[in-house]
Amino acid sequence: MTTRQILSNIKVLDFTHALAGPTTTRLMAEMGADVIKVELAPRGDMTRAMAYYKNDRSAYFVQQNRGKKSLCVDMRQPESLEILKKLIAQSDVLLENYTPGVIADMGLGWEVAHAINPELIFCSVSAFGQTGPLSKLPGYDYMGQAYAGVTHMMGDPDDAPVMPMISMGDVNTGVHALAAINGALFYRSQGGGGQQIDCSLLDSYFHCHDLTVQLYSNSNGRIQLTRNGRHHTSVAPNGIFRGRDTCMFVIAVTAKQWESTCKAMDRPDLLEDPRFINNADRVHNVDDLIEIIESWIQSMPSDDAAREALEAARVPVAPVLSPGEAMQHPHHIERGTVRTISDRGLGEFQVPGMPLRFSECVNSTDLEAPYLGEHNASILRERLAMSDEEINELNERNILIAEAIPA
Repeated sequence: MTTRQILSNIKVLDFTHALAGPTTTRLMAEMGADVIKVELAPRGDMTRAMAYYKNDRSAYFVQQNRGKKSLCVDMRQPESLEILKKLIAQSDVLLENYTPGVIADMGLGWEVAHAINPELIFCSVSAFGQTGPLSKLPGYDYMGQAYAGVTHMMGDPDDAPVMPMISMGDVNTGVHALAAINGALFYRSQGGGGQQIDCSLLDSYFHCHDLTVQLYSNSNGRIQLTRNGRHHTSVAPNGIFRGRDTCMFVIAVTAKQWESTCKAMDRPDLLEDPRFINNADRVHNVDDLIEIIESWIQSMPSDDAAREALEAARVPVAPVLSPGEAMQHPHHIERGTVRTISDRGLGEFQVPGMPLRFSECVNSTDLEAPYLGEHNASILRERLAMSDEEINELNERNILIAEAIPA
């Protein structure tokens, strides 16, 4: 393994806020990209005020913005626009996640940026995309989820849909954007030049459908999968089963693993039971099957004993861990799936780790999240060769905004 990083020497101009866009640029920073986070005066990224909040510092912001430099400018003043255009001229990637049309109204849309720098990769992340009847609407994760037919699939069949308490769509869209950007960088390296990328929450969520869309289409609407509570609608056994000690297990069994499941439960008779001969039979009689499996789990000496018996038979099984339990799991700690970071204002705390791992390159680990406008002077001095006098004038006229950094 070398000390070189995957995205060494890639310069990113980051106009993102909240989560989807910052996920992309955080991963790029972890891979060694030089990321300038452009924040709009006076408050910058709105997540700077989100919990957990201590010493005037947001742990939410820190988690999503480690390794980036902060440039905070007042976009109402023409000098700010000129500064950003000069930075665009030297950048490899521009990423923004405003509502479609906003960055163009700022004077920095695709046409302007492409004219300044034909090699620029310009990536727009939005709720519904840059085109189409919904494109001008503002929206967040749950709006994309709802329009994609995903919210409809979650919850109990006789109740309203439920909302997940994690931002699956934002993070998923951020990773989709990362894939598109890295593909565009490769295309550019082959002489293809710069291009615009349109990445949306709606498209990313709809991309997650595995059975639902093709089943509906091929059956001309006769097969419409919907939410089914704790168990899958089309595969059995596949769902969440109650344990002995109020614990829950996820058990997912393919046709090939059904025999192993029966042997693990010491129930070879189930292999000949006409209710469970094949997957279709098991789905049709899923309530009986759930009762049998849960009764077996609860008959075992402990939940761990039931899980270990299934694991020994190579049956896919997992306990349903709380976030706190997951954070303490030795597997997650050893792999760095959860990691401890240190921040100047918050001290040490745990965050999700870097999910991308490379055999030949290291990822950045000792990264700091910026204070608002922390890198104003260094960016203008190093990137644009501005003098201290010029920078001081911009400060005095409040074109540049920065918060005080605690000692």
